[in-house]
Amino acid sequence: MATKQVTLRIQPRGKVIRSLPSETTITLQSSGADLYQRLAAEADLSVHRLRITKGSDNASVPNAKDVTIDSTGIRDQSTIFVKDLGPQIAWRTVFVVEYLGPLLIHPLLYTLRPYLYAHAPRSASGLQTLSLLLICLHFLKREAETLFVHRFSLATMPARNIVKNSAHYWIFAGANIAYWTYAPAAPTAAPSNPLITYPALALFLLGELGNLSTHLTLRNLRSTGGSERGIPKGLGFDLVTCPNYMFETMAWVGIWMVNRSLSTGVFVVIAVAQMAVWAKKKEGKYRREFGGAYRKKRFGMIPGLF
Repeated sequence: MATKQVTLRIQPRGKVIRSLPSETTITLQSSGADLYQRLAAEADLSVHRLRITKGSDNASVPNAKDVTIDSTGIRDQSTIFVKDLGPQIAWRTVFVVEYLGPLLIHPLLYTLRPYLYAHAPRSASGLQTLSLLLICLHFLKREAETLFVHRFSLATMPARNIVKNSAHYWIFAGANIAYWTYAPAAPTAAPSNPLITYPALALFLLGELGNLSTHLTLRNLRSTGGSERGIPKGLGFDLVTCPNYMFETMAWVGIWMVNRSLSTGVFVVIAVAQMAVWAKKKEGKYRREFGGAYRKKRFGMIPGLF
């Protein structure tokens, strides 16, 4: 039965796809990825623009090589709905653009300090320079991980969302933090206190290295171009669901201790709140996907808190 060829009835969902055929044939042993490739070719669209759902229960048909048509419950004469998601942009490109904002804005405002602020000294203070270095190092690491470490379960997202996604980093981590950090009246304009600065640097370094370690662990769970998932184990994963978020928080608290700016504190609070939501969703996904094989975690990202 697995090799049987079936005919599928096709209906568009949403706007009309002009070149979409009214039906197509495929074998039950073919993969979900095969179906997407076939319909994309027939509709003359990128495969990433399509979403296929079953007419029987509106369940999504995964664009995956390890999911067969037979396993989705599709049978001969089944109806499937095909939706055009519109122009797409690669997730890798999205992250590169997001993190580019702070990397451009911070050096720019740091350099233009004497022209942006009244009575600003020609030279920046030690803490202002250190803040610039830490923030740029953080986002340079993010860019390097995006290009060489991360493997994405979804290839693209709607192109129209890139402005919304980038605003968080360009505005809150970029312009907002930079403007208040390099001002002549900012806490960073004062002399450094070694009792605060050195522990802050240690916390930043520990957070960045721990975050990189967890990202490498997650990377190794998935093959290049694959969508398979696994249970992560290693540094921090015995404590919380998402230690990458825990280490990310540590790094940003280190930055906050260096510049002591309210704007940085606002960014950290917003970021931690968002990561806590993601961590809770990730814990639920692990429990549903792996069942008894997964050791449940009490805390999503920070032991003893949430």
